[in-house]
Amino acid sequence: MDRIPQELALDILSRLPIPSLVQSKSVCQDWRTLTHDQLLVNKHFKQMVENDPSFILQIMGYSIQNQLYFGDLSSNRNDGNVTMIAKKLTIPPLLNFHLVSSCNGLLLLRATHPSFELCIYNPFTRDYIELPKLSHHDGVRGFGFDPTTKKYKVVEISYKRTTPFTFSHRVVRFGMRRSHQTETSSSSLIESEVHILTVGSPTWRNLGCFPFRFMWQKSQVLVNRKLHWRTTTNLIMSFDLATEQFKEVPRPDVITSNSDRRFHELVILRGCLSAVSFDGNNQELEIWVMKEYAVKDSWVKQFNIGAYVPKIFQSNYQCHSSSNSRFYLPKNCIQVLCLLRNGGILLQYGNKAIVFYDSHCRTFQDIQVTFEGISSCFTAVAHVASLNSTDTFVDA
Repeated sequence: MDRIPQELALDILSRLPIPSLVQSKSVCQDWRTLTHDQLLVNKHFKQMVENDPSFILQIMGYSIQNQLYFGDLSSNRNDGNVTMIAKKLTIPPLLNFHLVSSCNGLLLLRATHPSFELCIYNPFTRDYIELPKLSHHDGVRGFGFDPTTKKYKVVEISYKRTTPFTFSHRVVRFGMRRSHQTETSSSSLIESEVHILTVGSPTWRNLGCFPFRFMWQKSQVLVNRKLHWRTTTNLIMSFDLATEQFKEVPRPDVITSNSDRRFHELVILRGCLSAVSFDGNNQELEIWVMKEYAVKDSWVKQFNIGAYVPKIFQSNYQCHSSSNSRFYLPKNCIQVLCLLRNGGILLQYGNKAIVFYDSHCRTFQDIQVTFEGISSCFTAVAHVASLNSTDTFVDA
């Protein structure tokens, strides 16, 4: 190792997948020191931006539910088949946990623990930080990096009903226009109470309330250093981690608050904010991409994906007499994961199958996922490893 220039050694290590990078710490003291070098971490995540995204998979099952895997895609040059090798990650010593989101390689975990509920886990160093408890449990969470303060932040949004007077008084704090459509009942309004924690601080800060309820989504959407959610009124709202302000993001004209067309989910495709919906007949999945952030006219319908039933579901599907291929796979079972460099799209079906869609040939291929140390097939939730679109990475 002493004979290799440090710059070259950093470049070599930056091209390793996360599990191999973690294992390299055990080779020698010099390598262990390099794995903690800030330049290596920055170079590693630049490589991730330029290449196809990586995946963190959590196995769902009573016997092995506390397992995380790092999924690495590979393509056979001879037959073009795409496979995924899932290598086991060392996990923190928690009785039970659920992967909430990730940012720059750090994982936000919701844990079952007497003294804390959330923690941030660093698979590079295998350390984790316990976060202060909040009294709220229902709602949505986000996790990202604030480049202005060089600090990580966790956002938690919970819901409650309130009187119209209290509601309108608190909305002003966010600068939201009162003309926005809100969710109402005859006697009360739904408001979202927002708390934020700067990692390293001992307490959460209450930012107040605003008049929307967010839809839960499997993977967080972190674009342009802002977190994004859909609302139940079919709006797209962003939260700026630097200014700690919400703002409405313009939608494509085909989706309005009053139309029957709705967004199924938000997703990031090659760094662009994207939205998934279904056509008027609910037969094709449409993917809209915002080519220039926050510019309404830049929305483009880039993909139309037809119906498909993965092999793992086909035996059940054949038992149904309906000719509608979505009969067995409802909309909420289909998740768009990412857009690959070759133009293919990865889809997840019911947490049981990952499928490669060739957008040029309009064909589907079930991806074989091999889990290290597991011979049987288990249900797994796939999370795209999230980056913060910034060149700066710091330890939590």
